[in-house]
Amino acid sequence: MNKRLCTLSVLILSVGYAAFLTWQERAFREGLASPVSLAATVLTPPPRAPLNTSAIATVLGLTAEATLLPSAEPLTLQASFVLGTGLSRALLADAQGSRIYQVGDQLPGGSVLRRVEANQAVLWNKGREEVLKLQTSSTKFLRPLDSPPDPHAPLGSTRFLRPLPGQSE
Repeated sequence: MNKRLCTLSVLILSVGYAAFLTWQERAFREGLASPVSLAATVLTPPPRAPLNTSAIATVLGLTAEATLLPSAEPLTLQASFVLGTGLSRALLADAQGSRIYQVGDQLPGGSVLRRVEANQAVLWNKGREEVLKLQTSSTKFLRPLDSPPDPHAPLGSTRFLRPLPGQSE
């Protein structure tokens, strides 16, 4: 009797599980067969205003070949060190003294050193580029001699420029 009860319960469970799977399969296929009707409304985006290309160029560091305004910073450019690797530096002086700044460093007045060229440094101050020109001294470091050279003096010893007579090496 126990054996029949066990067989009957396995048979009922199998038939019940088969019926459940059949019901789920039919529901799945009906879902595939019926078209999905979504009320899709196509929204057209409002027209965009044209982009300010000069503002974008300024943010990217591109500028038109325009003359730059002189800087209002109380700094003077004493020397510039321009390297091809992009690590250019500038020697800037203010009331406290001189200091070397690298491109990207913040300066004492709040501006940022943007680029260093051979004769100028470009600063970024309050949303615009400003330039610091290289300060050249009015006196020359090397001065020519005051006495004129003697026109009759030999230019140099010619003894070492002529080959010596004898065997060559």
